[in-house]
Amino acid sequence: MSVSVYVSTRDVRVSLASARVEAIARATLRSEHVRDAMLSITFLGNAAMARLNARHLRHRGATDVISFGFRGAGKRAPVIGDIYIAPAVARANALEHGVPVREELARLVVHGTLHVLGYEHPEADARSASPMWKRQERVLARVLASA
Repeated sequence: MSVSVYVSTRDVRVSLASARVEAIARATLRSEHVRDAMLSITFLGNAAMARLNARHLRHRGATDVISFGFRGAGKRAPVIGDIYIAPAVARANALEHGVPVREELARLVVHGTLHVLGYEHPEADARSASPMWKRQERVLARVLASA
């Protein structure tokens, strides 16, 4: 069993090193006892994110994170997923919520990884009270403490 995490950027500035992004994703998988996974994490610009958002979710405009996950049948089936993050949207979110940009980017890596694992949350204000959000914030706190 093994975990592979691939990180790439598409002509965007990301204030987290690729190795740190990989470590955050691995920590999230470990927290969920996942031992066999392949994740791809791509940072992209707002225009590319808006196209993904329109094509796959039928929403207009860029969003902060979009995840696609696949898990085969059986408890020990490998996890395979793609996570897309828009750093410009993350920067705007960080400013709005008064948190450092690196923290917001780390939050999105954790959030996207949890979505790949099948976690869901309600929209709007109820999202921050959801079990997924609480799990995300616990993992994020551990990740930030280990930095």
